[in-house]
Amino acid sequence: LSQRNKMLARGVSITRKALPGLSRAWMSTIPSIKNVTVIGGGLMGNGIVQVSAAAGYNVTMVDISDDLLAKSTASIQKTVKKGFAKAVEKGKMEASAAESEEAAIMSRLSQTTSATDAVKTADLVIEAVPENLGLKQKLFADLDKAAPASTIFTSNTSSLPIADIASTSARGDRFGGLHFFNPVPAMKLLEVVKGPNTSAETFDTLLSWGKSIGKHTVSCKDTPGFIVNRLLVPDMFEAIRMLERGDASMEDIDAAMMYGAGRPMGPFKLADMVGLDTCKSIVDGWHKRFPDNPLFKPTETLDKLVKDGKLGMKTGEGFYNYKK
Repeated sequence: LSQRNKMLARGVSITRKALPGLSRAWMSTIPSIKNVTVIGGGLMGNGIVQVSAAAGYNVTMVDISDDLLAKSTASIQKTVKKGFAKAVEKGKMEASAAESEEAAIMSRLSQTTSATDAVKTADLVIEAVPENLGLKQKLFADLDKAAPASTIFTSNTSSLPIADIASTSARGDRFGGLHFFNPVPAMKLLEVVKGPNTSAETFDTLLSWGKSIGKHTVSCKDTPGFIVNRLLVPDMFEAIRMLERGDASMEDIDAAMMYGAGRPMGPFKLADMVGLDTCKSIVDGWHKRFPDNPLFKPTETLDKLVKDGKLGMKTGEGFYNYKK
């Protein structure tokens, strides 16, 4: 190992012991990737930036305004500081070491409002902007002109086809999917998606990078919803159809799946947590592409809730009322 990687490995080892919620089975950084650019500093992008920097990568976070970037950076620092404070409190590390490691993580972060400038030195680009195909396609068309030919492009999309997102770039062989789960620092899984033109070398690099940030990686082809959402979303919609048919109450369906299937929450509570607008957007997109698939059929109940602005936990009401 180079001296730099030895120092990073030591720091990451300390971070792993101190912050199990931020890092789990850390490996050293991989040689082909040093600089990571994350486009979008929202909830998902924020978490991706955090775990990447904690793993030892230099990370540039991009968003549309300096105010949003400042808020995202402050949120990351607060989470990191809280994790190290708990580690010190539990006797896992000295306060001086915690302060040093926190500073090291934050020193690997930089921010900019210019996506094209950010990718000029990037080895890996991770897009985490809203689920709008046109927006993503325009973004990658612009980035393709600015990034080095060797840069790998990825999308954190949860429902849009990687092939469609990649269609406006000239690097289909260096384009794949990295689907993280919320909250990114705590959720172990990373779905690594192989588009129809993704090269074996690119795919192997993405798998290795995912493992280097402490994630359990799973491989998937560019199929609707990949693995998790392809199974979970139709499950949620079948629960809604059961409710519409009068087969069982919402509360009993949730209880049955919790106590009979060992799930931490039922499909209605899960839909509220995900966001009913997000659930609707996913299924509407799938239904448009595959109108004959009954699993992708929209439901009147969900459509009405979204129309009424009842989007789940984030608005205080969805299938359940959280304002009480």
